[in-house]
Amino acid sequence: MHTASFRFGTVGSPKSTPKKPGGSVGAVYQIQELGLQALELGWVQSVRVSEETCLAIRAAGMEKDVLLSVHAPYFINLNAEDNEWPKSRKRLMDAAHYGNLAGATDIIFHPGSYFSKPPAEVLSLAIPRLEACVADLRQAGNLVVLRPETMGKSAMLGSLEDTLEMARAIPGVEPCLDFAHLHARPGDGSMNSYAEWMQTLDVYAKALGEESLSRLHIHLSGIEYSAKGEREHLAIDHADLKIPEIFRALQARNCSGRILCESPVLEEDALKLAQIWKNLITEG
Repeated sequence: MHTASFRFGTVGSPKSTPKKPGGSVGAVYQIQELGLQALELGWVQSVRVSEETCLAIRAAGMEKDVLLSVHAPYFINLNAEDNEWPKSRKRLMDAAHYGNLAGATDIIFHPGSYFSKPPAEVLSLAIPRLEACVADLRQAGNLVVLRPETMGKSAMLGSLEDTLEMARAIPGVEPCLDFAHLHARPGDGSMNSYAEWMQTLDVYAKALGEESLSRLHIHLSGIEYSAKGEREHLAIDHADLKIPEIFRALQARNCSGRILCESPVLEEDALKLAQIWKNLITEG
């Protein structure tokens, strides 16, 4: 049995990244300098990067032993109208193509909106579309994992069940577990206890197999929410999300992978999270 272990990092470049070399290469160097081990490239507005830059990012990641992933543009919707879908698809495929060139192994994306339709109806459209994306990537020799993110609002495609349904149906698709979003989505303060997180991980393992718990991709931050779900991300000290309860569950289920911080104080909280985890493991 493997020992639970995580690499910690940030979603987007650390705030403290120097101007030189700057950019994503500078962010990789700064991640390593901070004592962190993972970086999610924040290509959230658009994918505007040259192949040359991608190769430089890949080289930096290998040199500094920093694992790379990509957060694809926000404007992707697996439930888009037929005339809008090609644009969404291109954003996802560009993130996967250039991300792969940059050495990223995982491409995280927001799966879209229900547009007031039942989840099952939306998934019946979303899954074939996503499956075709993976098929095209594999045909091009691109082995990235596409990760639909669990979303923080109940109107959004991206419940835990939605992401697991996509992953079950399509090899090469696995969820990005955003614990802050999972806490905010019900809008009532639930999803904040050891028992609830253990149940979440049990459901995950039952859907995708025990081995899937060894390659989790997690987003974590504090979060403000209303009855409708997520409002905004917060620093972990300014929010009611009980991080130790999440970490206790991850340890109990022998989970491994990456934990990327999305708080407004990126690396500050990433380092806090890494320390909370280290203290738990040491005590355990």
